[in-house]
Amino acid sequence: MAKADTESGRKVIASNRRAYHDYHVLEKYEAGIKLTGAEVKSLRAGHCVIADAHALIDKKKSLAWLMNLQIPEWNRGNQIEVHEPKRRRALLLHKNEILKLRQKLQEQGLTLVPLSVYFKHGFAKVEIGVCKGKKLYDKRQSLKEKQAKRDIARRVKR
Repeated sequence: MAKADTESGRKVIASNRRAYHDYHVLEKYEAGIKLTGAEVKSLRAGHCVIADAHALIDKKKSLAWLMNLQIPEWNRGNQIEVHEPKRRRALLLHKNEILKLRQKLQEQGLTLVPLSVYFKHGFAKVEIGVCKGKKLYDKRQSLKEKQAKRDIARRVKR
């Protein structure tokens, strides 16, 4: 479920391992997420699907949005505060960070991908990465490197 790191105060709820397979992560940013109370309770329980999520920068209003992050409804809550599981959520970033991200996204083939969702000192955070898509041969090469590291680790243990 959730993995706690006591040194940094991070409790990881969900991580997007598929993003590291499909993309080259060039830079990482930490952003807060604007959530409702029921969503926070659901996240604290460890319920979150980050696989299909992506982030956007609104060019007109200089806002950052997190799209398709699925946080299931909190079933023990009251019926008044029901939220949509895949609604868009605002990312809390400084204006200069948003401007930097907008400039980087204008380059060819770059996108914003959420890498992990976690709690840091009680606040819900998301780590987003500026990523460039991998080609098929890049994916094969990274799998070969991963397998070689595993083989070396096994030999060292013996």
